[in-house]
Amino acid sequence: MSESEPSLPPDSPTPEELKKAMKAFKKRLKLARLDDESTLGHGPLTGGKSSSIVAVMPPNQYRKAIWDELVARGRLKYAGQGLYQLADS
Repeated sequence: MSESEPSLPPDSPTPEELKKAMKAFKKRLKLARLDDESTLGHGPLTGGKSSSIVAVMPPNQYRKAIWDELVARGRLKYAGQGLYQLADS
């Protein structure tokens, strides 16, 4: 590491890990919303309905420390019971 880079604690997530985790979270949220919108009764001829899903459980292949760091940075909000939502939602 160069002197200009701040030293990170050994167990803290790297910026690359945070970026990948955020991308995986957004994909999971998008798929959950699409799944909700594609149920019967929400067809194109019935007027449709937008999804009311705002929070999902984050992908479990990432450590809890990563999700806590994303909350601390203001990218996500903890919605309770293990669910997170986008901070701008």
